Amino acid sequence: MSDSSGDAIPVGGLRAAAYTIPTDAPESDGTLAWDSTTLVVVTAEAGGRTGIGYTYAGPAAAAVAGHELAEVVIGRDALTPQASWAAMQHAVRNLGRPGLVAEAVSAVDIALWDLRSRLLDEPLTRTLGAMHDATPIYGSGGFTSYDNTRLAEQLGGWAEAGIGRVKMKVGRDPDADADRVAAARAAIGDDVDLFVDANGAYTRKQALWWANWFADNGIRWLEEPVSSDDLPGLAQLRAHGPGGVDIAAGEYGYHLPYFQAMLDADAVDCLQADVTRCLGISGVLRVAALCDARSLDLSLHCAPQISAHVGTAIWHLRHLEYFHDHVRIEHMAFDGVLQPDSGGVLRPDRTRAGHGLSLRDAEVEQFRVA
Repeated sequence: MSDSSGDAIPVGGLRAAAYTIPTDAPESDGTLAWDSTTLVVVTAEAGGRTGIGYTYAGPAAAAVAGHELAEVVIGRDALTPQASWAAMQHAVRNLGRPGLVAEAVSAVDIALWDLRSRLLDEPLTRTLGAMHDATPIYGSGGFTSYDNTRLAEQLGGWAEAGIGRVKMKVGRDPDADADRVAAARAAIGDDVDLFVDANGAYTRKQALWWANWFADNGIRWLEEPVSSDDLPGLAQLRAHGPGGVDIAAGEYGYHLPYFQAMLDADAVDCLQADVTRCLGISGVLRVAALCDARSLDLSLHCAPQISAHVGTAIWHLRHLEYFHDHVRIEHMAFDGVLQPDSGGVLRPDRTRAGHGLSLRDAEVEQFRVA
């Protein structure tokens, strides 16, 4: 439904639901263990069309989106999602924006951008002003809870599928990591890049020691070696660590001041941002602008079925994390999901309006918790 008159199309409804889905096996990283993941889905309606947004958050995010944020968005012009985004920023001042509230805003913002694209009968990539045809990905999982056989099968499977970069978790049991890295390398071969993610498990001195060890073993990406809140520690490792190993962090950023502080501290070689956390599409495009101003790459964190579309509009894009949990959940929850092609990219379908996803209500209803 294209609006050629220029008249506003008011948002007529906004709903949210939460689904807690068990993992296919126990999972852990350097600092956390879990056995389920909660998907919060937002639907926004206007002009006979429905837009879909989502985030990975606690069920309370659905309450924030379906109540406080719905009151802000309903009645506003569905063709101007950034105006609704700005209004939501003001409305959540006393709720505490960083964290769960930012995740709720993110899901609503994604739904509104999708709705706008569907009203205009155009793909989301065109709405966002794409400059790339596709978004490069890296396979991500390799949980510390996996034995070496499972680790090798997962990472080796991505390599066989043509994905040229894979990532594994490290840091929970450093004494075991040398053998785990060796098993991963044997499974993927010498031509596939191996990344590691410590999820903040190391002290500063541990991180420096392991950075040198990883460099000696051909690893060029070290994510969150220390806590992402330890900006001096990240900056110290970036300045004094081995050449050729990129320090990455940023996935826990919820608003622009966080990313500005990380960049001002020279804490990373490649910034990360999660569109389902950092205030949605409107938020991540602003994070991307901070990177553009510094000619610094941005790597998108997880939620591949929306991030693949957003990535096409980011100038200094490096890649997208194709995270095992989210890949599995999004294939379960949505029709219209993108599959990696042989070049290790996700290529949005430009023949479909919006991001092309539709919720598989019957399949996910059994997991609904809010």
